Amino acid sequence: MRKPDDQVTTSVLPGLPEAAPPPRHHVAGYEIEESLRASGAVRIAGVDEVGRGAWAGPVVVCAAVTDLTPPPELPGRGSRTVRLSDSKLLTAQHREAFAALLPGWLAGHAIGESSAEEIDEVGMTEALRRAAQRALDALPERPDAVILDGKHDFLSRPWRVRCEIKADQRSVTVAAASVLAKVHRDRLMAGLSGDHPDYGFAENAGYPSPVHQEALSALGPTPHHRMTWSYLDDLPQWRHLRKHRDPLAGSGQMTLL
Repeated sequence: MRKPDDQVTTSVLPGLPEAAPPPRHHVAGYEIEESLRASGAVRIAGVDEVGRGAWAGPVVVCAAVTDLTPPPELPGRGSRTVRLSDSKLLTAQHREAFAALLPGWLAGHAIGESSAEEIDEVGMTEALRRAAQRALDALPERPDAVILDGKHDFLSRPWRVRCEIKADQRSVTVAAASVLAKVHRDRLMAGLSGDHPDYGFAENAGYPSPVHQEALSALGPTPHHRMTWSYLDDLPQWRHLRKHRDPLAGSGQMTLL
């Protein structure tokens, strides 16, 4: 019997076809893109984010557009090749290698960010929407449709949005966006380590690793930390620094992923 987590959920605007269930393997293809092309979309952007559950740093969104040609591959062990997929399924070395190849292969890509300060001001859902909007606006050409990873449409109108569970594993376009967003943010967080060496940002990218939590307890938050988040409630000596956002400004903090 299939578990509830295996069930497929899609969110489709009127006029967009329903998607087929995701395959059992993790090789990204063009099934979702081809379905959208059949409905009239020509330029299709895959959008993915990274940093939603971090305690420090921005949330980063990448929008990527392909021409539906086969993506680059990397040499693996023996005669095997490493194929493009969700950034979380790739090693750091493979992510960096793909990040060097993808810009020259993609038809277009762009990065959008929302800072920790902006996240505190408007909440994560609105911060994600703004970062995605910035990425899409920076593309060379406006896409006809957008594929979002997950079941929640944080982008919405005026974009023609298709939400897909595990799109970063199923769609080449979203997988490319996943890799570029992850590498971009990891490099950005590593760059903060020079000014804040005790927090381990180069290794944990602002997520709550033991090193990060120990530094927070001893030294308190940096200017790059999200100050409306509840982790501060567990730090008695720094609890007074927590900010409380106007609940009408945005839609609130999202659960950690």
